[in-house]
Amino acid sequence: MTKVLRKLRCILLFGIAFFLLPTNLQGQNSLYLDDTKFVDDRIEDALSRMTLEEKIAMCHAQSKFSTPGCPRLGIPEIWMSDGPHGVRMEFMWDSWSHADWTNDSCTVYPALTCLAATFNPILSFRYGNALGEEARYRKKDIILGPGVNIYRTPLNGRNFEYLGEDPFLASKMVVPYIQGVQKNGVAACMKHFALNNQDKWRDSINVEASDRALNEIYLPAFKAGVTEGKVWAVMGSYNRFRGQYCSHNNLLVNKILKGDWKFDGVFITDWGSAHNTIEAARNGLDIEMGSWTNGLSWGLSSAYNNYYLAQPFLRKIKSGELSESLLNEKVRRILRLNFRTNMDRNRPYGKKLTPEHKAIALKVAEEGIVLLKNEKQFFPIEKGRYNKIAVIGENAVKKLTQGGGSSELKPQEEISPLQGMIDKYGKDHILFSLGYASGEPNYSNELPSLYNADSLMTAAVETARNADVVILFGGLNKNFQQDCEGDDRKNMNLPFGQDELIVKLLEVNKNLGVVIISGNAVSMPWISKVNGLMQSWYLGSQGGIAAANIISGKVNPSGKLPFSIPKKLEDNGANSFGPIAYPGDGHNEVYKEDILVGYRWFDTKKIKPLFPFGYGLSYTTFVYGKARTDKRTYRPDETVKISFNLTNSGKMDGSEAVQLYVTQKNPTLLRPVKELKGFSKVALKAGETKIVEINLKVSDMAFYNDKISAWTLEQDDYEISIASSSRNIKSANTIKVVL
Repeated sequence: MTKVLRKLRCILLFGIAFFLLPTNLQGQNSLYLDDTKFVDDRIEDALSRMTLEEKIAMCHAQSKFSTPGCPRLGIPEIWMSDGPHGVRMEFMWDSWSHADWTNDSCTVYPALTCLAATFNPILSFRYGNALGEEARYRKKDIILGPGVNIYRTPLNGRNFEYLGEDPFLASKMVVPYIQGVQKNGVAACMKHFALNNQDKWRDSINVEASDRALNEIYLPAFKAGVTEGKVWAVMGSYNRFRGQYCSHNNLLVNKILKGDWKFDGVFITDWGSAHNTIEAARNGLDIEMGSWTNGLSWGLSSAYNNYYLAQPFLRKIKSGELSESLLNEKVRRILRLNFRTNMDRNRPYGKKLTPEHKAIALKVAEEGIVLLKNEKQFFPIEKGRYNKIAVIGENAVKKLTQGGGSSELKPQEEISPLQGMIDKYGKDHILFSLGYASGEPNYSNELPSLYNADSLMTAAVETARNADVVILFGGLNKNFQQDCEGDDRKNMNLPFGQDELIVKLLEVNKNLGVVIISGNAVSMPWISKVNGLMQSWYLGSQGGIAAANIISGKVNPSGKLPFSIPKKLEDNGANSFGPIAYPGDGHNEVYKEDILVGYRWFDTKKIKPLFPFGYGLSYTTFVYGKARTDKRTYRPDETVKISFNLTNSGKMDGSEAVQLYVTQKNPTLLRPVKELKGFSKVALKAGETKIVEINLKVSDMAFYNDKISAWTLEQDDYEISIASSSRNIKSANTIKVVL
């Protein structure tokens, strides 16, 4: 009887919500809901009917992943879900325990580092759309992603969730992702705003960074998501910036996000990132989630009315300490989100676990894998080339969709690299040995392995001795203090004795290649001794198939590194200044490298990385022609049209992510040696030549002048370079900008 009553109540509430729509919208195409006057009129009408208590309730959680709406007026609840790579499993109403449903599995898409490595915005839209379809089918109104925090140090535990070290690449990849998700009537929630570049001490660390670093490095992807992607939700970060918590930071939220960028969506806390009722009320926080918990495991049961934007907010309004207009502005934004999502009667129904979703997950995985070294044509390993292939390493079999924190997922299927290799080469040709082992996935403690490390290594060495070729699937995983929420890595080394294992394997079989699975750079003391090396990622449901397709040569690798890999940790900018620059002293952290993040640091300081940003090899060869511009002199409002010939001179079809960098010749302030300002993923058949065209807005060559707090474009000569990586310039041309 209870289920029947709940169903009838749901029908009644949605019926009321329907009649709240203007008559000329009922039954019409959902595009009408973008009409500002219609929506604003309905918002004001609903707002006028709500009690003060009903409005307060809209601004805070009612469960771990929902807000209550306004039942009396038929305004629906808002349901949210992690994460950026797939729709997370269901949780209990008021605890962090899994609900153990049988129908909450999902397609797991590759982590966003992999998406960034594709350098393919078209694929990013398809990824976002597929994720949005699954979120809509699961009746989610907000998906808590994408993450666009900049890769500042290879120790950050959540780098695997983000789009790399370059703000331009992140900006161009995040916009289509957002558009793809929101096409389905599901809000993307871009996170974590802002300067959340580590998980160590994330709840309290105070970041000090210059206005220039803020505007040139850490904000561009957020700005693009708002102004170009039209994102409907943004999540605040845990940390502080200039002494004020980011989830109610006046500069970040009121002035920049809602002021300068005209963001009209909802600003949401990370779970438990609010700290003060007055600041939250005045500084732009709209929805508060997860307070009174540590965001992970414990909390005060049913504490929702105690949230900073709950009863404390209500009391301060009633006492006159805070204005009701602050509350009304929040509710307006929340109602606008309702109209865009669960009160849009014409939004699609969504899809789940379709063949198309599987194909998109596979395609992203294949395009993201980066070939870093290929001596003696180690790769590809065509079928029939070797009789016995040794597959070694825990990451060949470990379920890498588990762990990691909020991005944990429940895949319908997860094809391991070992299974992919067996399917590709045949069971009789594959020898497997674990080699090393970690504990069970956990993101609050390091759990011990159940296996004896010496025995595993001995067995792996014997397996390698009896094989024609060895492939080690190693790297990191999503356990505590690796690629995992809640803390950072301790160092850049491979864990669980993998470096020693590689040395031991080489002693018995020098025909060895390594596949690093991680979301971060790792140290490679053995790099000169291995013949083949790939940087793989957390590839999701179809990861094993993708890996086997690249290794076998069925698919030509085309991924490019979205971050630089240093030879040693101290070569990285943030790690070169000592603890005050990373991870801080426990209270404050100063971004001393300023705008010189990633390749900007390596180039400007003349430090050679192990592998540079944008680097990636192919099984074919590409010949770049001379860069051409449509003219020599440009004004600020013009666009530079750069073109060049690109030829696939090899014998295999392939794709190349060509990159365009800009260098100002005589800047009045320090500028990096070069900055990425354009890229294009170009597919070429063997022997084919195409004319590649990349457009560059002259205004995009400006820098942020913190002396006058404004973007500045100087009259000067600018070198336009086309390149296959940040360290491999193929051709350059010089233009002049006149003011």
